[in-house]
Amino acid sequence: MRWGLIPSWVKDPRKITLMINARSESVETRPAFKNALRRRRCLIPADGYYEWQASAGRKRPFFIYRRDRRPLALAGLAESWIGPNGEELDTVAIVTAPASRDLAVLHDRVPVAIRDEDFSRWLDCSTDDAAPVMGLLAPPEVGEFTWHEVTTRVNHIDNDDPQLILPITDEQRLAENAPKPAKRPTPRKVRPPAIDDGQGSLF
Repeated sequence: MRWGLIPSWVKDPRKITLMINARSESVETRPAFKNALRRRRCLIPADGYYEWQASAGRKRPFFIYRRDRRPLALAGLAESWIGPNGEELDTVAIVTAPASRDLAVLHDRVPVAIRDEDFSRWLDCSTDDAAPVMGLLAPPEVGEFTWHEVTTRVNHIDNDDPQLILPITDEQRLAENAPKPAKRPTPRKVRPPAIDDGQGSLF
């Protein structure tokens, strides 16, 4: 599925804002999400997620995960958009909730993680009713999650390796905090004067 939900009633996906998160407080009534909440709930497996915290004028990335290191199952909503020529696009968004007291030091919101014993309940869309699952859209308990700072290499999409979730080392932190050398100005190329060949060219 493509990251960023596109409601089925959208006429042109290129003209809609990318909706990657659905707020738990309004997901039941917001037109973009309410049908997916009733009929197309899904789970998104993850080892953890990243959040950035502003510190000393720059944002530092942190990896957030369960304290017991078990995988997460994030509450997702899915939609299938069908275009005028029959093209189909499957998209997904994650439900978020206000952060618990401890996680709020990093960000005021967190993705909702569904507990193992509630998987079937969350995935059961047979009743076409969201009321039975609204109580699941809550942040984790205080102390359930932990986190550590990671390298800013995570900021670049080309980087995709296991090192991105490891705690940052002292050497990496020093290198990343070091002032960057000033860019040398690019020499300006001087074009030779044009030679008038008498043709009177307009170009």
